[in-house]
Amino acid sequence: MNTLASKVVLVTGASRGIGAAVAHKLAAEGAKVIINYAGGKEAADQTVDSIKQQGGDAIALQADVSKADEVAAMFDAAIAHYGKIDVLVNNAGIMITKLIKDTTDEDFIRQFDINVRGTFNTMREAATKLADKGSVINFSSTQTRVLTPTYGSYVATKGAVEQLTRVFAKEVGARGINVNAVQPGPVNTELFTKGKSQELIDRLNSLNAFNRLGEPEDIAKVVAFLASDDAKWISGQIIGLNGAMA
Repeated sequence: MNTLASKVVLVTGASRGIGAAVAHKLAAEGAKVIINYAGGKEAADQTVDSIKQQGGDAIALQADVSKADEVAAMFDAAIAHYGKIDVLVNNAGIMITKLIKDTTDEDFIRQFDINVRGTFNTMREAATKLADKGSVINFSSTQTRVLTPTYGSYVATKGAVEQLTRVFAKEVGARGINVNAVQPGPVNTELFTKGKSQELIDRLNSLNAFNRLGEPEDIAKVVAFLASDDAKWISGQIIGLNGAMA
């Protein structure tokens, strides 16, 4: 239906996995998409090429979201190319799973730098550079509800993202910008399933009402809705995408 026609969307961490699925869905709905990547240029270029082959419009821009100067430059380059940015999707993130007693300072700092500082950096740019009546969709995690052992520092970062989301929604609402976060549960991506036994995947499947992992497209559809004008009255919300897992 091209519900996002005329919109320009920046998706961080969009070279593969959920981010790539979100980028494809947004492009299919008519948006022009900026594929942000930190180091995977080849994968980012492949995502851009795939979108273009399907009739969409996309470019790839490199930036480490944990670095404020690179984020500012990315916003400026995107606006120089497309003239504006309407929607920001903060998908970039990392997950290190260790018991709290085994979590190193480096583990802790790295996750906060990318997951929290990265989201903060992009929202700070969006505060002045996102178009009026735009949208921001941040990524949290269902782990903030189920609180599984070994996810301590990770859920701490996602809890921070949720609070930033709620505050930012109130700060930019006067410009017609709505801000929300989504909480995916386990999703069937190569990154998630790699190294997991079928027995473990079956156990994870059993934790939700549909007895399966989520698919990247399950997440992408909701992000596309939140990016559309139909969702403008939804703001400051943290939305679970987990098949009744939590």
